[in-house]
Amino acid sequence: MGVETTAREVAHCNRKDLAAAYRLVAHFNLDDSIFTHISAKAAPDKETFLINAYGLRFTEVTAENLVEVDLDGNIVHDPLGAGINAAGFLIHSAVHAARPDLACVMHTHTVAGVAVASQAGGLLPLNQWSLQFHDRLAYHAYEGIALLEGEKDRLVADLGTRLAMVLRNHGLLTCGRTISQAFKLMYNLDRACRAQIAIQSSGSPTVAVSDNIRKLTADQYEMWETDLYSRDVEWEAYLRLVEEEYPDFCKSSA
Repeated sequence: MGVETTAREVAHCNRKDLAAAYRLVAHFNLDDSIFTHISAKAAPDKETFLINAYGLRFTEVTAENLVEVDLDGNIVHDPLGAGINAAGFLIHSAVHAARPDLACVMHTHTVAGVAVASQAGGLLPLNQWSLQFHDRLAYHAYEGIALLEGEKDRLVADLGTRLAMVLRNHGLLTCGRTISQAFKLMYNLDRACRAQIAIQSSGSPTVAVSDNIRKLTADQYEMWETDLYSRDVEWEAYLRLVEEEYPDFCKSSA
């Protein structure tokens, strides 16, 4: 009974955190109408994941209306009967299938992210946020709207063991061993892109950062994420924001 209760609590926590992540993405203007997605494992011991119902704005996503789907695209549970976005399923199922170490995959189409994704140089080491991704950022060439099964292998090969990727001419993708990690990586990656566009737009000369400092900064960021079982005070702060601003994101208790 205790094991069943714990499993149920973990599954509910995953739903709550994922719904909160959707609200946070909308809160910080990282969403794109009803498009782009965040997915998360339904439970650590299940080969299914949760994703938003097709047609909902991120501000409408709740812990209760998330769709559970398996890696082959079969709907396990769809409270609204709305189905899911095929392109979103392809990207997310590819990563979840290839990377069982990951709990969450997040994809955005922000203006700054698309702008940097469309620049030949990609993300440049111009600011502290970008240095977090030094030697840790993958790139995947644009192949049109992600609807072709053949793209899956190339996408996961390009991602490799990394947690962040620029989808050329398309947007950004981050992954995490927790929903919190995927969100924080996306938030910082997008801020790095926004800062880059602002710096480039200023026309002023930039200050170079040495290779040693680039590596040091990336290592420092990584150190903060090594112990995933310690208290995540930053995520707790984000959850409080969601609970205060969007109390309807989770309507039931475990």
